[in-house]
Amino acid sequence: MAEAADFQGTSASPARRWLRRTGALLAGAPLLAGLLQLPGATPADAAGQESPQAASGSVSVAVDSLTPSAPTEGDTVSVTGTVTNNGKQPVTDAHIDLRVGPSLDTRSSIDALAKKSDDVQGPAGEAVGGKYTEKFSKLTPGVAEPFSISVPVDELDLGEDGVYQLAVALSGETAAQPWDQVLGIQRTFLPWQPEEAATKTKTTFLWPLVSDVHMTAETGSNEQQTPVFSNDDLAEEISPGGRLDQMVSLGKGLDVTWVIDPDLLASVDAMTKNYQVRGEDGATTSGRSQEIAKQWLSELQQAVVGKEVVALPFGDPDLASLAHNGTTVTGSLSHLKEATDAVDNTVPTILHVKPSTDFAWPVDGAVDPSIMKVATSAGADKVIARSDSLQDNLSYTPSAARPIGGGTTAVVADARMSTAFQGNLMKASASTLAVQRFLAQSLTLGLQTGKQRSVVVAPQRNPSVNQAQAMAEALGALQGGNWSESQDLSAAAKAKPDPAANRKVPPADAYPPSLSNQELPRAAFEQIARTRDDLDNFKVILTDESRVVTPFGRAMNREMSTSWRGRGVAAVGYRDDVESYLDGLIKGVRLIEKSETKLSGRSATIPVTVQNNLVQGVEHLKLRLTSQNPTRLKIGGNAYEEQPVAVNGGHSQSVKFTTSANANGRAEVEAQLYTEDGQEYGEPVTFEVKVTEVTPTVMLVIGGGVLLLVLAGFRMYTQRKRAAAREAAEDTAGETDDDADNPVGAPQNPEAPGDRLKEESEDSSRADAPQQPSDPAPDTAAERADPSGTGERVDR
Repeated sequence: MAEAADFQGTSASPARRWLRRTGALLAGAPLLAGLLQLPGATPADAAGQESPQAASGSVSVAVDSLTPSAPTEGDTVSVTGTVTNNGKQPVTDAHIDLRVGPSLDTRSSIDALAKKSDDVQGPAGEAVGGKYTEKFSKLTPGVAEPFSISVPVDELDLGEDGVYQLAVALSGETAAQPWDQVLGIQRTFLPWQPEEAATKTKTTFLWPLVSDVHMTAETGSNEQQTPVFSNDDLAEEISPGGRLDQMVSLGKGLDVTWVIDPDLLASVDAMTKNYQVRGEDGATTSGRSQEIAKQWLSELQQAVVGKEVVALPFGDPDLASLAHNGTTVTGSLSHLKEATDAVDNTVPTILHVKPSTDFAWPVDGAVDPSIMKVATSAGADKVIARSDSLQDNLSYTPSAARPIGGGTTAVVADARMSTAFQGNLMKASASTLAVQRFLAQSLTLGLQTGKQRSVVVAPQRNPSVNQAQAMAEALGALQGGNWSESQDLSAAAKAKPDPAANRKVPPADAYPPSLSNQELPRAAFEQIARTRDDLDNFKVILTDESRVVTPFGRAMNREMSTSWRGRGVAAVGYRDDVESYLDGLIKGVRLIEKSETKLSGRSATIPVTVQNNLVQGVEHLKLRLTSQNPTRLKIGGNAYEEQPVAVNGGHSQSVKFTTSANANGRAEVEAQLYTEDGQEYGEPVTFEVKVTEVTPTVMLVIGGGVLLLVLAGFRMYTQRKRAAAREAAEDTAGETDDDADNPVGAPQNPEAPGDRLKEESEDSSRADAPQQPSDPAPDTAAERADPSGTGERVDR
C-alpha cells in the first residue's frame, strides 16, 4: 500500500533544545573517538559472564501507563511501569529516565518505530535527566522493580505540533561490562497539540455489539415457546465485568456510532423470560439470568439515547462467504433479505430507537465486486470497506466516503486506526502502547493537509474486555483532545468525497487468502437450502405455522453468521442440530405401520392411521392408498384413492378406504401422505393384503345354514309359547270343578260327563305319544283354543 501520510512539515526546535542537544553531541565526541580505538570485543573468559551483545537489551522495560495521553501546556507527564533484569548477572548503578526523540512526520514512520519499540540499538533521543531520573542500586536477575517518573511537559522541550518519540530507558553496569550503557528501552508516542487545531479531523468510531450464536432452533411446547440456548456463555458476557457488559458501560460515555446485531438483542430479550440451557450431556436446565438480562438491556437503552444506531442484518451474515460460495445455491440470497427485514421486529421494539439499515459490513472491510453486489442486494446502499482493501496511492489520507457507481457508496475505514487494538492487550504495557499509537496516527493524519477530512474507525467485531478498555481510553483522549471532533457514520457517508481518492473496487484475486480460508463452504449453503425446502413443505400443513417458521427462520440466519469464521466444526454441528430438530418435528406427523391384512370377500374397508405427535393440529394433507396390483385388488374402484386428512395435536385418526377384490392372492398396498400441492410428506407405509375370493356355492351353503338356524330358533319360541298357554288352561279347568258344588257358579250348558271323560282320554293319549320337530301339525289346531303342546311345530 502506498504511503498515506507523508506530511512534509517544518518542526524547528527551540533554541534551548538545540543548544542542549548540540552540547550533548560535542561532549560525547571524545568518548566516541576513544571507543573507536578500543580493540574488538572478545568473548567472556569466565563461566557465567555475558558478552556485551548479551548484556545489551538484557533488561525489559514495561510502560504500564502514560498520563495524560495527549498533554497540553501546563500538564505533567507521568509514566509508570516496571523494569526486569532478564540477564544472569545483577545490574548495578542502574537508573531510568525519559528520552524525547525527534517528531515523526509520517504515518509510516510511526509504524516503523512501533515494530522496533524495544530495540536498544536504535536512536533513543535526549534524556531529560536531572531530578527526573529514578535510580536503582541493584537489579537482581528475575526480579521486577516498579518505577514512576513525572515530568512537567515544559521540561520535555517539545517543539511544533506533532507526534514525538518518548522513550523510557534503563541504563546501568554489569560485571562483564562495567560502564554505563542502555540495557533496556521501551519507546512509545507522545502526541503534542497544545492548542485547538484550526481544522479538526471529523472522526467516526464504530462501537460494535456483536456476539457468537447462542440460541438454537428448539423451543418448548408451551404457549410461550420457551427458547433453548446451546450454552450459557451469553449470560457470562452480559454479567457485570463481562465483555458485553463492559462494551455498554464504556460506550455509554463516548461519542460513538453503535453497530448492533439484532440477534444479540433478541437473544438477551429472550433471557429476560423463562429459557432453557442445554448442557454438555444434552439435558436442559432452566436459565437463571433473567435479572442480569433485564439490567443489561436497560443500560443499553440508556446508552443509545441520542446516538446513531446502525443495525446489521439479523445474525450478522457473512457477506463474503455468501458472495463467494452461496450465490450459486438457490435461495441463499433470500436469507439475506429475510435477515434485513427481521431488524424491524427486534431493534425498535427492544431498544425503542429506529436504526439505520443502510450499511453493510463485510469481514475486516475486505471487498471485491461480488461482495459489493451481495452486500447491496438486500437494500443497503453503503458498504463499510477498509483502506487496506480499497487502497489509495496518495501522500495523504483522503476522506472515508467515495461513490463507486450504481448508487453505492464505499465508506472506507482507516486500516491503521481500525487495527490498533487487535492482539493480546491483557498486559497494561501492551494496552498503553496501543492507545498511544492510535492517538499518534490520528494526529499525524490531521496534520497532513490543511483541509478537513472525515475518518472512520471500524475495529474488530468482537473486542475482548482488555481491547474494549483500550479503545475507550484512546477514544476518550481523542475526544478530549484538540485536533479531532466526533461525527456519526451517516454524516461521514454523506461527506464530500475526495476527487483523487480511489473509487475502483479491487478484483476478486486481491481478496486476502487468510480471510478466504475461513469462509463458509458451499456445502453449508446447500445444507441451509435443504432445511429451507423441508420447512416450506412442513409449514403448509400446520394450523399455526408461525410457531415453527419464526424460530427456524432465525436459526437459518444464524447458520450464515460471521461468527462461525475459524469455527468450522462448531458451524457444522449447529447446522446439523437445526436440520435434525426439524426432521424430528416433520416425523411427528406420520403413518402408523401396518401388518399383513386379510381380505375375505369381494369388498371390504382397509383403515390407515395417521398419528400427530405435534402440539398443534395439522391440515391440508391428503392420504393416498395405492394398490400395486390393481387387477387383483382395487381401491375405490381404481388403482388408488385419496382422502383429506386433518388431525388435532397429540391425536391419531384412522382413514378408511373401500376395496374390491377380483382374484385370490397377495396384493401390495402403499399408503403415502401428500401436501395439497402434491408434494410427498414423510415416508410411505407399505403392507400386503391377502385376498380370498368366495364362490356362489359356498355362499349358498352358508346361507342355508343360517336359514336353518333361524327356523330352529322360531320353533323353539312357538313351543315355549304353547306350553305356557296349556298351563294356563289347566289352571282354569281346576277352578271350574271347585265351583260345581256351588249352584251359583255352575255353567249354563254343561257338557255331558261322558263326553268330558272321552275328550280327556284322547288328550291323555296324545300327550303320552312322542313328538318330533318334523311331525305334521293337526288339522284342527287352528280351531283349538288351548295352546299347543311343547315341542310342536306350528305353521302360522
